[in-house]
Amino acid sequence: MIAVLKSNATKQQIDNLVEWFEKQGLRVNESKGEYCTVLGLIGDTTRIDTDLLQGLDIIESVTRISEPFKKANRKFHPEDTIVDIGGVKIGGGNFAVMAGPCSVENEEQIIETAKAVKAAGATLLRGGAYKPRTSPYDFQGLHEEGIRLLIKAREATGLPIVSEIMSPEQLPVFEEIDCLQVGARNMQNFDLLKALGKTKKPVLLKRGLSATLKELLMSAEYIMSEGNPNVILCERGIRTYETYTRNTFDVSAIAALKELSHLPVVADPSHATGKVSLIKPMSMAAIVSGADALEIEVHNCPKKALSDAAQQLTPDQFVGVMEAIDKARSII
Repeated sequence: MIAVLKSNATKQQIDNLVEWFEKQGLRVNESKGEYCTVLGLIGDTTRIDTDLLQGLDIIESVTRISEPFKKANRKFHPEDTIVDIGGVKIGGGNFAVMAGPCSVENEEQIIETAKAVKAAGATLLRGGAYKPRTSPYDFQGLHEEGIRLLIKAREATGLPIVSEIMSPEQLPVFEEIDCLQVGARNMQNFDLLKALGKTKKPVLLKRGLSATLKELLMSAEYIMSEGNPNVILCERGIRTYETYTRNTFDVSAIAALKELSHLPVVADPSHATGKVSLIKPMSMAAIVSGADALEIEVHNCPKKALSDAAQQLTPDQFVGVMEAIDKARSII
């Protein structure tokens, strides 16, 4: 249930109403906008008389909602959420590009790539230190050494870091990482989600391989229900019967998520398509569909990459993609 309060409601009136709701056994999520305050009521609201509420002087409207995700729901929080990653804002009209290699492989590779993507206009550095791979024999990342090298690349460029975390036990290792990425395979790792919810770090939550939008939003709810509002959703393609591309890029999900939720939405055309040739057009499509940011894989020498070589751009190719991104943004 949501209660929209009138613009002339005083702080004391709002506090009194919140206290009354809490005495009814409800949790209250308060969202203050420029013109009104919205109270999201979480719990068993069947005992609440909506006619009684509607009769209060400070109530503009009362609406019952059926969606199980409350904190991530735009109905509870009409205004876009803005998430700050080391000074880079995403959402609410703020656009960002996260770029870097699939995996951190060595110092020269990550620093050279970081400098190249920054020069092309990227605002965040992405790179994997821990890599979940389908085969146990594939390169799994440099682990703590990879984290150290990412921090070194940040020192060299000033770019905040986005890197994937795989378990709650790794949180101490990621203490200096600016944004913690939850990969598609871990979207429903609920112990990890709850642990991330107890931090205040921004979390980039990727959609699972076969997850519905509702399931993605419920995973976001796990993080937010523990007290961390800094969640960013990511569309990275889903598994269908199509085999030409690595995944099927669900562009409609971007617009739908913006409609359903106030959280920022990122698109990852690299994992979505698995093909360098498709990254530029899919980046442009994502922007036109309302994406707040893009996450793109770039490697200083893709043919020597230890993982996902087919989807990683060269620095020169990335420059071309950034030019296309600027053109797409200029028309929306």
